[in-house]
Parts: sequence; structure tokens; C-alpha cells
Amino acid sequence: MKLQPDRAEGVNVITAFEAGRVGVNARPYHRSLIVPWQGAILDWNCERFSALDAAHFERLLELAPELVIFGSGASLRFPAASLWRSLIARHIGFETMDTAAACRTYNVLAAEGRIVVAALLIEPPA
Repeated sequence: MKLQPDRAEGVNVITAFEAGRVGVNARPYHRSLIVPWQGAILDWNCERFSALDAAHFERLLELAPELVIFGSGASLRFPAASLWRSLIARHIGFETMDTAAACRTYNVLAAEGRIVVAALLIEPPA
């Protein structure tokens, strides 16, 4: 699916999503990634939902977001609260949705000028 949001200067935009691939600023990514509202796109070093641990979510604190949108892969899956407890402790909002919905939601929030980060799980094909 192609996503065509208005792009504010300096704001990262998710431009495409399909199974196994996300486009950010028209560049394709085939691995899990972190998309901050501004700045560099970061590798997220997690290939499977079952491999998620607290360190994956603690890494998001460095970006100081007001909200994290977690894309859980092809289907909606909820990580244990103990994994994202560090976000709760800092009063950072956390929403879980499948990765396609996370991409759309991220774009809306970033376009509104929100300090949002998308943590997108891209799992390799089975």
C-alpha cells in the first residue's frame, strides 16, 4: 500500500508498506526499524515478536518521544507490559497495532507535529 501524506519540512514520512517492507522518505527498509518524527531512521535489531525484550523498548527512551506507536507485525499482538515498563515510568504514551495501522497512525501524528516514534516489527517471511 502506498501512503502519500503531506510532508512537513524535516519530518520523517512512511511512504509505503507491504509485507516484509516499509518505505520511509521513499527509501525501502526490509528489517525492523525505529522511525522518529525527525532525524535518522534506526535499526531495531529484532526479527520476531517472540524475541522482543525490555531493552528493545528502553532504546526508545533516547529519542524522548511523547508517544510510541508499536507495529507488532502482520497481526495485532500485545507485548507484555513488563517489556515497555520503562516507557510507562516516563509517562510516554504507548499504542500497539499491526504494522500497517502503525504506519498510517504514525503519519497522521507526525503531520500534526507530534513528537512520535514508530517502532515497527518487520518479520521475515516464514
